Amino acid sequence: MSVLTGSSILITGGTGSFGRAFVRHVLRHEDPRRVVVFSRDELKQYEARRLFGADERLRWFIGDVRDRDRLTRAMHGIDHVVHAAALKQVDTAEYNPFEYVCTNVSGSQNVVDAAIDAGVHRVVALSTDKASSPINLYGATKLVADKLFVSANHYAAGRPTRFAVVRYGNVMGSRGSVVPLFLRLAGEGGSIPITDKRMTRFWITLDQAVRFVVDSFDLMKGGELYVPRIPSMRIIDLAEALAPDCPIYEIGVRPGEKLHEEMIAPDDGRRTLRLADRYVVQPAIATWGYTPPTDGERLPEGFSYRSDSNESWLSADELRGILAVED
Repeated sequence: MSVLTGSSILITGGTGSFGRAFVRHVLRHEDPRRVVVFSRDELKQYEARRLFGADERLRWFIGDVRDRDRLTRAMHGIDHVVHAAALKQVDTAEYNPFEYVCTNVSGSQNVVDAAIDAGVHRVVALSTDKASSPINLYGATKLVADKLFVSANHYAAGRPTRFAVVRYGNVMGSRGSVVPLFLRLAGEGGSIPITDKRMTRFWITLDQAVRFVVDSFDLMKGGELYVPRIPSMRIIDLAEALAPDCPIYEIGVRPGEKLHEEMIAPDDGRRTLRLADRYVVQPAIATWGYTPPTDGERLPEGFSYRSDSNESWLSADELRGILAVED
């Protein structure tokens, strides 16, 4: 039985790809008392209400994480929070940097403050590979957000609220994934654009991401940054899997884009333990009584977690099999 069972849950950004998959999972498998879907887009909320029907456990809150008062109201009586709301497009962030700061940084601090004030028990925030050694504005804002959530455990000391972070790479089938684009181009018989044939990426399915977050609620003590142990894939193999009969052409690495993903930097590797299905980056400073997992394995000096040096790789045939199951 999960800690989410029988509890009241709020998810910010709850009408996005992850949010809808998370809501679907907890309604089917975790038997929550109440699920509050918090998002700012009334159209997406309307579409989500149609998707889930008249489930009496669902509550729908229009609101923006920039608005602390609205968050405080929405978190009344909430036990657990998933913070998935963020602005995410790398190129858009470069042109609108302060908007990303307001949502991803100030909005995250609002979630922290509202959760502590409301007496929420556990908060899990979603991060991104781009927050590790960031080279773009989006990644930099998410790195700050990660640190805000880890450090929030200091401010909540003496109160029941604890915070942890989950970081993973590309999600197959999400709105930001290239998978729908490649499939559409393949259906049209067009050419497939890839940035660089050497490029590698981590891959996780939407269901795996949801399950990883749910499990993190059960494992967390507060202050952890959890990273799933997932496979890598070459971008050219991805194109072959999705569009085997289409020609491929290179368009070059876009501004702010890395050739290979990194989820744990070498400096963080010194504080990282390996568990069965994940890595856990431990907090650098923990005054709230953090205790490391007893089954964690220390990693060698210089360890980093990158998509090009990963131990696990996904082939084109394996990806086709995964996508068939997802459908």
